[in-house]
Amino acid sequence: MNDAILAQAAKTIRAAQPGVPIVQAFFHEPSCTASYVIHDPATKAAAIIDSVLDYDAASGRTATRSADMIRSYIHQQALSVQWLLETHAHADHLSSAPYLHSILGGKLAIGRNIIRIGRTLGALFNMAATDGIEFDRLFDDGDCFSIGELTATVLHVPGHTPADVAYVIGDAAFVGDTIFMPDYGTARADFPGGDARQLYRSIRRLLALPASTRIFVGHDYKAPGRDRYAWQTTVGAQRSDNIHVRDGVSEEDFALMREQRDATLSVPQLLLPAVQVNLRGGRLPQAETNGIRYLKIPLDAFGK
Repeated sequence: MNDAILAQAAKTIRAAQPGVPIVQAFFHEPSCTASYVIHDPATKAAAIIDSVLDYDAASGRTATRSADMIRSYIHQQALSVQWLLETHAHADHLSSAPYLHSILGGKLAIGRNIIRIGRTLGALFNMAATDGIEFDRLFDDGDCFSIGELTATVLHVPGHTPADVAYVIGDAAFVGDTIFMPDYGTARADFPGGDARQLYRSIRRLLALPASTRIFVGHDYKAPGRDRYAWQTTVGAQRSDNIHVRDGVSEEDFALMREQRDATLSVPQLLLPAVQVNLRGGRLPQAETNGIRYLKIPLDAFGK
């Protein structure tokens, strides 16, 4: 754990009071993904986190309905988009960041370890390594950037994948797939380069932030007994109530639980189309000579 980076994140939270960021969530039910628009109330500067491109696997059709909801909100609130942020290369949905960028502007950013993911998984699709050139900014652990008068701090939180990052913006932390709502638990750690013990350490790093820090998760699947989707909680609630990693759960116990649970999980339905698009910052393949774009499906090369 890097105490200096955590101290910077805590300082950011204190400095943001009372001008905390305004957060608007957009939930994409087909992929159970929560996207977010964050803006600085003083300047109307905004960032979009983990946007979704609608994709129907059966027909191969794409659509921008979900992204257009974000676009409409941005226009209605008269916001100026400075950043389009990705927490990692998603395996369960395609990013709509390039589409939103073409309309709203801003810089597309992700953690620097996307280069590592690109070299590993890019080979699966016979894609040439591009070393992250599709992104405007590759963040390192501890990097800070501005959204208007708000300061955001980047925390590298590997485990789910080697490239996951969380964004601490004011009193809010956007944690992607690292941790879910307390009654659902935590993300899987069995993707290439994933590691349950590393995930535990990343989560404990997040939970070292102040207890009042708002946590916004990347997905929700409605835990047993809960009939509505939820995506906002706090560090304090996670530390006391998270069914997988609350205070008192050891790294050894967590890793055993996570590895046993992951062994029962199937490959995400959209993993193959999503990864090859998201490694390129959400950009779809170029059309071939017949004017049609194609995604590759490698046979007998992935999964159990």
